Amino acid sequence: MSGTSELSELYRARFEENGLENRRAVWRTLVDAWFGKLVPTDAEVLELAPGYGEFLNAIKAKKKYAVDLNPDAARYLPEGTTFINGSADKLDFVADDSIDVVFTSNFLEHLPSKAVLSAVMAEVLRVLRPGGRFIAMGPNIRFAYREYWDFYDHYLPLSDRSLAEGLAAAGFALDRVIPQFLPFRMGGGPTPPILIRGYLALPIAWKLLGKQFLVVASKPR
Repeated sequence: MSGTSELSELYRARFEENGLENRRAVWRTLVDAWFGKLVPTDAEVLELAPGYGEFLNAIKAKKKYAVDLNPDAARYLPEGTTFINGSADKLDFVADDSIDVVFTSNFLEHLPSKAVLSAVMAEVLRVLRPGGRFIAMGPNIRFAYREYWDFYDHYLPLSDRSLAEGLAAAGFALDRVIPQFLPFRMGGGPTPPILIRGYLALPIAWKLLGKQFLVVASKPR
């Protein structure tokens, strides 16, 4: 992408037309039924590329931080969130060993190279407290190879295996690697919470519909 204005326009066209409230409703259920169990309510949480704030608006945490190249993201974050309009490979505003959970969803595939991804992982490892978690979700090229390149700003093809290998090489401990978790796209239209909860409770359904990996890693104590 050539600049923040182009990035803002691209995301505005892609996401706002799909219904922000629908996506927020989906994420409220995802957090209540799944991700909330991975994030203590007294945690300090940093989200990389929060987009329109669906996760941060749903999660309960003591302190919330966000970093995004898109300046529009700040308007959609919950009150009290510390927002930095910048790059995830330069988290200079965060002290060493100060964050309990770093979360990112559908972001890593937008990075321009493995070198930049390695820099992001190094920064995440630096800012996490010992025992802190890095939760990463994104399209798995092994299962979403047809849809993966339908987006202009997808650069870096990743699978559960390649990301797990990279995280281990960066010094993380792998806690859980789920190759097929959520479908490729969610939140485009109203989805009853009971269906989302039912899906999450049936891992066999993940094998049929899941095209996004979920990797949970931690900083060794």
